[in-house]
Amino acid sequence: MVKCSRKWCNKNQIGAYDLLNCPKINISFSSFIQIMKALVWSERSSTGLKGFFVFCHGFLQLSQLLLSSYLKSSISTIEKRFGLSSQTSGLLASFNEVGNTLLIVFVSYFGSRVNRPRFIGCGAILVSIAGFLMSLPHFITGHYEYDQDVAFASTGVFSNSTDLCQPAISTRNLSDTDCMPHAVKGNHEVLLILFIGQALLGIGGVPIQPFGISYIDDFASERNSPLYLGILFALTVIGPGVAFMLGSAILRFYVDIDKVSPEEIQLTNKDPRWVGAWWLGFLVAATLVALSAIPYFFFPKEMPKEVRIGMEIARQIEGSADSRGTSIASSISFFPVVLLRNLRHPVYLLVVLAQVNLSAMVAGLATFMGKFLERQFSLTASFANMIIGKYCLLVLETFMDLHPRLSCSNSPDRHALSMSSSA
Repeated sequence: MVKCSRKWCNKNQIGAYDLLNCPKINISFSSFIQIMKALVWSERSSTGLKGFFVFCHGFLQLSQLLLSSYLKSSISTIEKRFGLSSQTSGLLASFNEVGNTLLIVFVSYFGSRVNRPRFIGCGAILVSIAGFLMSLPHFITGHYEYDQDVAFASTGVFSNSTDLCQPAISTRNLSDTDCMPHAVKGNHEVLLILFIGQALLGIGGVPIQPFGISYIDDFASERNSPLYLGILFALTVIGPGVAFMLGSAILRFYVDIDKVSPEEIQLTNKDPRWVGAWWLGFLVAATLVALSAIPYFFFPKEMPKEVRIGMEIARQIEGSADSRGTSIASSISFFPVVLLRNLRHPVYLLVVLAQVNLSAMVAGLATFMGKFLERQFSLTASFANMIIGKYCLLVLETFMDLHPRLSCSNSPDRHALSMSSSA
């Protein structure tokens, strides 16, 4: 058997439908990887390959945002289950940004010197591990115990005063010192696992979006690149909305549904003591991320461009890129210069500041909006998540309705959008 190569496939114009008759490939279970590489290297399928990459990356981004946003949809349930304060839960929800912030600038800078699809796949596997780790506290803790001393008022509203932390003397003001032992007793291990999972979630998500966008922008044509990037950015709106809808569906199930029989569940989802199956959403989202990571290990390091340029120009571009130096030491020495040059660019700096302010507003709103709706309007966690999820999807639908009005082919705004997306 002669090993298949890209040069041989290009010379003989081997396409996706010619693989079964390819004399260089022995069709068997052991040659599955060679078949995948031949599909990748085929010149005929180069355009379809980019579309397939956009599909895979869109599914991966949707799964990653589903996992990272699901914690916000179940934050009030986790607080109730483990007795966490809003301060602790807020710190937990934002802890995934710690690892992401520390690494994303350096990883993005060295992205052109590594195999970006494989790094994306490894990051997705790490995100999946973080998702499974986030669900671990449910399996290492005992059954959910709630207060049995609950009076049902004649108005049909539950009143449960024994769940509140009462001070020893009624005339003394309620303080955090009185409530702290009751709130965090026995939950140190749970908090440690959740914080580690959030940190791994941020670290694993570092190569996914920057490497995916740069990979598409480098090898897609100027005409198709804005379309591909627009699809990925649209999924950033769909992801959180789907996460809240998933939380709305899953929190209808009892937290210990895998430990007790349905006959033993004496609560309803409208009871204030009800705790939904918060852990189940992490398992679903982590499984989707793990499945979406598989195709990335078969994509090549580089793909042929959709719009061909002359071979001499291409060689000059490759030669100039190689002349810059590919060693890690030389790249590190140029890093401060590149960073300072970008920070001095006024337009870039204003865009970054606007994005920071927008993210700060959206992050706090998405984390505690569900809890606010539950407390202020006496809603269940499931119904509050459904309201937020429908709102996110409604925003996307409104944008898609306005998009045809803004997509005039000769509009200068469209060309500006294309230039900003390529940058």
